[in-house]
Amino acid sequence: MSASNTGAGERSYWFHILAQNTPAARNLHAVRLADKAYQQGDRVCIACDSVRQAEELDDLLWQFSPEAFIPHTVVPDSATACPDPVGILLCQPVATEWDTVIILSAQLPADADRFQRLALVAQDDPEVLAQARSHFRQLRALGIEPRVHDQRKARR
Repeated sequence: MSASNTGAGERSYWFHILAQNTPAARNLHAVRLADKAYQQGDRVCIACDSVRQAEELDDLLWQFSPEAFIPHTVVPDSATACPDPVGILLCQPVATEWDTVIILSAQLPADADRFQRLALVAQDDPEVLAQARSHFRQLRALGIEPRVHDQRKARR
């Protein structure tokens, strides 16, 4: 998932299914994606469901790269603006505010088909994979055929 792979007006939707089965691996992968998109000049948000997860993502972003700083803000609700190029959202993202949206939340944004770049990250956990399958079906119903990066295939 990268801005350089997406032409003007072209939308990009990705599913990243991790070989690992831990929430920590999922969060780290989301931060890696956020860093990559941020380095390419995108405004990036990571949508999550809990304050605990937002705090973990916040810590990861502070520690991610010793030689670089990723300016970010935790956004607790839709009434709070994000002044930084990276936001950790505890609310639904708005398509006009973000170039790249990384979904860790249980709910797919209502206007998911309006985002330029959308990445959904799932660890190899039955509950999270069921959620990812639901998101996949919802995107297909919107006429979107997301690309899938399944890291589990590499270990088989």
